[in-house]
Amino acid sequence: MSFGNSKPKGLGRGLSSLIGDAPPGAPIPGGFERRVAIEMIDPNPNQPRRLFDAAEIDSLAASIEVQGILQPLLVRPDKTDPARFQLVAGERRWRAAQKAQIHEVPVVVRNLSDREALEIALIENIQRADLNPLEEAGGYRALMADFGHTQEAVAEAVGKSRSHVANMVRLLDLPDSVKGMIDAGELTMGHARALLRAREPEKLAATIVSRGLNVRQAERLAATAKTVAKGRGARPKDANIAALERELGDKLGLAVSIAHHGESGTLTISYRTLEQLDNLLHRLSRTEPQAAD
Repeated sequence: MSFGNSKPKGLGRGLSSLIGDAPPGAPIPGGFERRVAIEMIDPNPNQPRRLFDAAEIDSLAASIEVQGILQPLLVRPDKTDPARFQLVAGERRWRAAQKAQIHEVPVVVRNLSDREALEIALIENIQRADLNPLEEAGGYRALMADFGHTQEAVAEAVGKSRSHVANMVRLLDLPDSVKGMIDAGELTMGHARALLRAREPEKLAATIVSRGLNVRQAERLAATAKTVAKGRGARPKDANIAALERELGDKLGLAVSIAHHGESGTLTISYRTLEQLDNLLHRLSRTEPQAAD
């Protein structure tokens, strides 16, 4: 699977055939369909989705009991045991089939590398909006950090804007207590975005949850907190400098601060983890590939 020059529309069609969105009977590129005993399929250890809604699984299991599995799961042969398979896409159907006590399931078998399997799992979940905000953000970061894809390439592959990808990745920099509220559904993506530039995100998040504020109210509260902080002696930043900070921050997925004085100044890029630093250094040191002779 290649990023960079891929078109979202074409990639979407290919993934649809692979992960079960294509009509029944549609040709499966590079694979073949068969039935496999469900106990011979192991889950993907790199599955980006961490949380599975029990009610959704129950509902899907009830449907499978009546109609069966209408679309096959995507699997690849197990490297250590040729009789077994590793799940690449379709874990909800796999879980629901077990709950429905289905003994055999239809699968599409493809010989995929670790990289291809992870990319397909990530993009499948992201395109289907199956992930919560933090899982989606983790998927984007994995595509960039593990495979060296740029934000532009990731955005193109999943059919999102580059700024959306950048803002999602920055959610991973929020304090753990705030991320816990997002995982628990106490804070929405809109709330989380309002917290990204807050000086005290944990305090602001607690206020949002305790007061039951909607996204607009949270944004106003965050803006008020900024104004109060500036009024304590900080000089308001030039609008052009602030806009440049936002643009660079979106491109890098990190907090950026610019202090400009006359013709000189300083540029500060903040990171919270060594993984973020390593990814930044990798992007800065990357050279453009030379044309083939």
